[in-house]
Amino acid sequence: MFRPTLLRLLPLLAAGLLSAALPAQAQRVVRIVVPFGTGAVQDTIARAINNELGQALGASVIVENRAGAGGSVGSSYVAKSAPDGNTLVLAAASHHIVGHLYKKLDYDPLKDFVGVGYIGNSGYALVANAALGATNTREFIAAVKARPGSTNYASAGNGSATHLGMASFVAMAGLDMQHIPMKSTGDAVNEVLAGRVQAVTSSLIGVMGYRDDARVKFIAYTGKQRSRFLPDLPTAAESGLPGYSFDSWIGLLAPAALPRAERDRLNAALQKTLADPAVQERLARLGVETAPMAPDAFQQLLRADWDNSAAMVKASGAKVE
Repeated sequence: MFRPTLLRLLPLLAAGLLSAALPAQAQRVVRIVVPFGTGAVQDTIARAINNELGQALGASVIVENRAGAGGSVGSSYVAKSAPDGNTLVLAAASHHIVGHLYKKLDYDPLKDFVGVGYIGNSGYALVANAALGATNTREFIAAVKARPGSTNYASAGNGSATHLGMASFVAMAGLDMQHIPMKSTGDAVNEVLAGRVQAVTSSLIGVMGYRDDARVKFIAYTGKQRSRFLPDLPTAAESGLPGYSFDSWIGLLAPAALPRAERDRLNAALQKTLADPAVQERLARLGVETAPMAPDAFQQLLRADWDNSAAMVKASGAKVE
């Protein structure tokens, strides 16, 4: 009686042992490539959303830094990756800016990508060293004009948004200032704090912590309207330079051949992530104003920004040798 029963159970036992010996199916891994170094603005934003995005996707979402050449190194890597939704780039205004500044890119910033999801908008603040003696846009312009050729501004590097935002301001105001490229926004801000550089146009995340620091003065907000995070800070347009504005979209892009169904799935997961109160609070601390946006609307924003970036680069006279 025992032997036949055991024989009948042997196939089942063998199957159980075989399945136990096989490794569990690996969880999907989605990489958000940040084309700048650790601690950069885009890096901080990516790390503010990756855990909740992973939960929404049922995947492990990791942040991978691939810095270099104004962000083009990381963007090039994503452009050439498999269009399976597992490799994304967290991009901002600099993504298109480099396309008009660098003439020998091995990818097309517009045609080689598709917008997966809009995260939000980030404005910038023009901050000056207190020794310059300016407290608003009119005073800043006057102070720089009184010292032709002897004032300078720092940026996060050639081709960065901080470079173009200030270069555009300088050109529009008719100022004579020297550009001092640094390796990051933090480095640029530190130069202004130390008094070695007179000004910087930084994303809010880079300067919010210095709002009450006596070493610097917040001159103006660069957006079209005042920021809800700094409501008492006038825009540059309303306080001395009419018509000037500069801000940055922030979003996730994927290789252009990404299937529409995967694009929609990633967008839905991102929208769920951005609706999370904890994520909203983190992004608010970074000065990011979030807003829901459908994939097609985001793609239209990208096309318009590509054209606007070209006009701004031309008007600013900014160059990367």
